[in-house]
Amino acid sequence: MVSSEQIYHILSTVTDPEVPVLTILDLGIVRDVLVNEEEQLVQVYITPTYSGCPAMDVIAMQIKMALLGNGIKNIEVIHQISPAWTTDWMTEAGKVKLQQYGIAPPVQKSSHIMGLFEEPVVLCPRCNSINTQLVSQFGATSCKAQYRCLDCKEPFEHFKCH
Repeated sequence: MVSSEQIYHILSTVTDPEVPVLTILDLGIVRDVLVNEEEQLVQVYITPTYSGCPAMDVIAMQIKMALLGNGIKNIEVIHQISPAWTTDWMTEAGKVKLQQYGIAPPVQKSSHIMGLFEEPVVLCPRCNSINTQLVSQFGATSCKAQYRCLDCKEPFEHFKCH
């Protein structure tokens, strides 16, 4: 039987279908891995970035395929919705990958006291200007907002903090 560390290593190769530069570990959606040697069972607990996120079924399938491809046959992927996912669970490496990919990463902690009342200062991922403007609360997916840079004039998405 494999160890949970080996499972995490395999999961580090599974990418998010909506932002393929990020792994599911970068996103922080893998909440736990349990290995039951007696039953020869691997359980992977995942939390969606948003309730009803359409990518979760694809991610669950990718997890199963990655584990099957490494000889693990008895797999359960369990959707855990509580506690709700937060951008605080993203890795710093994941935030850097987002920036390099052209998506502004979350800029504050979800527990920030004024988070609901003030607009965050969002850096342009292309020119690093703070002279940016919110265009729409929703981008290509629910977890991103659409911005534009007023200096380089380029549009970009921002991974919203929540």
